[in-house]
Amino acid sequence: MGQVRSVLRWGVATAALLLAACGDATPPAMPAIPFALDDTSLKDPDNPTKVFHADFARVEFEFPLSRADRMKLTPENVARMSQEEVDQIYGRLTAGPIPDGPYKGDLFFAAGDSLRSRLDEILGGIAGRIAADKLDVLEVIGRGLWKGKMFYRDKRELRNLISNSPAMLPFVGDPTTIMETKIPREGWLGYVLPSNKVWLLFPAKLYCGQSLLDGRRESIIVDYNYGDEIEGYRPSPDSLAGRGGLRIRDEVRMVRPGFYLGRAYTNRMFLLNFTVYNADVAEKDAADFAAGKPIAESCWPGEAPLRAVAQ
Repeated sequence: MGQVRSVLRWGVATAALLLAACGDATPPAMPAIPFALDDTSLKDPDNPTKVFHADFARVEFEFPLSRADRMKLTPENVARMSQEEVDQIYGRLTAGPIPDGPYKGDLFFAAGDSLRSRLDEILGGIAGRIAADKLDVLEVIGRGLWKGKMFYRDKRELRNLISNSPAMLPFVGDPTTIMETKIPREGWLGYVLPSNKVWLLFPAKLYCGQSLLDGRRESIIVDYNYGDEIEGYRPSPDSLAGRGGLRIRDEVRMVRPGFYLGRAYTNRMFLLNFTVYNADVAEKDAADFAAGKPIAESCWPGEAPLRAVAQ
């Protein structure tokens, strides 16, 4: 009987995997969201081919995002947009409330970019601030092991959810001393093994501050430069993100409840985009948000509120 159960369990898992593969074959439809075109009417006399990107204040005035527009956005379809479109989405958002608890994460780049190519470009290759072998570690983490962020709103702290993969063992020391939590498994494994232990690494401080992209209003800042002051800090690998390494600084704004769009910087230079998502919060607060309930802002929303538009 035990063998029968085992066969059935793996049969269900295999079927789920096939269904997931079929589902991934068709990319999500792109939502009908208004965007401004790049301003080709302006020319740089020293570089006639240069295109000036749209001004965020003008985009927000002429193409405001309604609550209905924001409800159409998902982590999946935002990740398929051009960098200019992602920037225009971000520039039409406020910080919203500082998140609390675990948020599933996904990172993405403009077309043709990768984590290693961006780091090489910013740092000047292996002659940059950190050695090439450390870049390799970060690429492994970024590509497959980063699962999201754990926000501690009351403490104004954050830790990253990192898969407890054997690939990380050479860099973490004694794994029994690492802080852990459980998150739902993704994909077909969720049918047979519903929860997954992950490590809590790369601590950071959480506060409101000026956006490096759009200074008209604040964003929620995730600052790794002083992560070594937070309980549970581990010199390896946590120092890679701090002031002795890449000096990572994230900023996030709320698309809608449970869904935030983020930007990661290294030494104040843009590195990549990311999203964080909490399905429970999204489901609980969706109706009120869509109906126009005021947003509980944790950070300064700017002198001019977001332009109200018909839903």
